[in-house]
Amino acid sequence: MRALILAAVAALALAGPALAGPVTLKVNPVDSDGRVTLGDLFDGAGAASNVVVGQRAGPSIVFEAGQLQSLARQSGLDWANPTGLRRVVVRNAAMAPGAAAVAAADTAVGTAGPAVSRSAPVRTAHGERVISRNDIVEVAYEVGGVRLTISGRAEGAAAVGQRLAVRNLQSNRVIDAVATAPGQAAAGPAARAATQHFAAR
Repeated sequence: MRALILAAVAALALAGPALAGPVTLKVNPVDSDGRVTLGDLFDGAGAASNVVVGQRAGPSIVFEAGQLQSLARQSGLDWANPTGLRRVVVRNAAMAPGAAAVAAADTAVGTAGPAVSRSAPVRTAHGERVISRNDIVEVAYEVGGVRLTISGRAEGAAAVGQRLAVRNLQSNRVIDAVATAPGQAAAGPAARAATQHFAAR
């Protein structure tokens, strides 16, 4: 009997790491109720999606990457952090970058549902940092009436109107952009316009 128990314990010990499922960090993790879950953070969280790992009291909450890896591992998830992030910012879904743009786009194409008013821009003090190094940033490129957005990782910090480099998470190329709001930046002609606009304040 003792040998059987020892064999079962050994089998469980060996199986433990194999149970950890690989997951991918969401590009712009958000939560809607102040309770940050593994499902809010990772694609592929499965049965661990509802595990709460933090409480957001303000517009955002910041997790250290190592802390997040440990929390995920405790629930059987394996996040490899392939891009070497130092920290992960989770924002209120209602204030997340792109939320107002998506709502406006839905209204413009006649999507069924109640009309959504555009959110007022977030006001920040002159010179106040709105993007920190390693933040996930949504970069907008607009030309000829066509607007494209990509998500990348900030290579440095910036206040509104200041230039910064953003690394595209998919192509790994660096984009020259201008910070326009918390978690948001502009590139191309819009970046030049933003620089002139904020310089004229």
